[in-house]
Amino acid sequence: MENRDYYKILGVTRNANEEEIKKAYRKVAMECHPDRNPGDKEAEEKFKVASEAYEVLRDPQKREIYDHYGIEGLKGTGFTGFRGFEDIFASFGDIFEDFFGFGRTSQGRSRPRQGADLRYDLRISFYEAAFGKEDEIEIPKREACEVCGGTGSKPGTSPVQCPNCKGTGQTIRSQGFFTISTTCGQCHGEGKYISHPCKECRGSGWVKKTKKIKIKIPPGVDTGSKLRIRGEGEEGERGGPPGDLFVFLFVEPHEFFVRDGDDIVCQVPISFSKAALGTEIEIPTLNGKKNLTIPRGTENGEILKIKAEGFPKIRGYGRGDLIVQIFVKTPKNLTKRQEEILREFEEIGVKKGREGEGWKKFFRPES
Repeated sequence: MENRDYYKILGVTRNANEEEIKKAYRKVAMECHPDRNPGDKEAEEKFKVASEAYEVLRDPQKREIYDHYGIEGLKGTGFTGFRGFEDIFASFGDIFEDFFGFGRTSQGRSRPRQGADLRYDLRISFYEAAFGKEDEIEIPKREACEVCGGTGSKPGTSPVQCPNCKGTGQTIRSQGFFTISTTCGQCHGEGKYISHPCKECRGSGWVKKTKKIKIKIPPGVDTGSKLRIRGEGEEGERGGPPGDLFVFLFVEPHEFFVRDGDDIVCQVPISFSKAALGTEIEIPTLNGKKNLTIPRGTENGEILKIKAEGFPKIRGYGRGDLIVQIFVKTPKNLTKRQEEILREFEEIGVKKGREGEGWKKFFRPES
């Protein structure tokens, strides 16, 4: 989807209510309707864009996301616009029929139609995001009824020609000087209706089933990453292709590590004596325990790195780093002997030139 101003496309203000948005869409859509503009590609494109705008602005949730984040924000909801006229008429056909008598295009009812896309939200652990995993998920989806083969008719019977429209799928009525064709209300534009419905699917031709699907999560994914499994959405109609399955990933937080891009950040506490003298400590990483050298004179908040111990770079080579922030602990409950040692330490520092008190030079001299 391109970056478009949906309010400008429909000619409404940003605080327009639902009825004003519907009225504006109806006006634009009727002017550019394919049946009124046969062969006019520009009118067809305006019709599609206006329908896309109406689909977003009529939905309070989509509208709020669009108002705050624009079209980029809508991509995270799985909304990708309409594939063609059939999708539009299936969603908004009542608008055209109720007010103007226009429904599907005259050729629309026999066209193959692609199945709908599906969305599945999957929570994974911090380690699964780092190393990837193979998983199996269960998806509830619509499939063709096995009893009737998707026809909707009881086995041994077939749909019959609609007596109301004589198989055309359209009914004709006069309105003033105009002759208006509308979708047949009995067969819903199919030209046929099911006289003996299948008991399994109740005449719909579809049943809900749960399908197990194996997915592969690559290393390095993060919250908001999505996997696209082609052909695992809803089945298409009239021989149309199936839709796709989109798996949205949500990574659970870790109790010790925090992710920052491809790097991992953690805080490690050490005593002030170890910070002063330097030491070697053992810290956890994604790949097990590693030794980290603490240099002499390390100060509170100082950053140390362990190279290539972060997340794999999902769009490149190599890994991020493990960023270790040193937290120097100041002891609170000192023994008498510890206090004596510290006072002796301070006195030695004073004799060596009051180390650590260089800031006093910034005081103004007393007059």
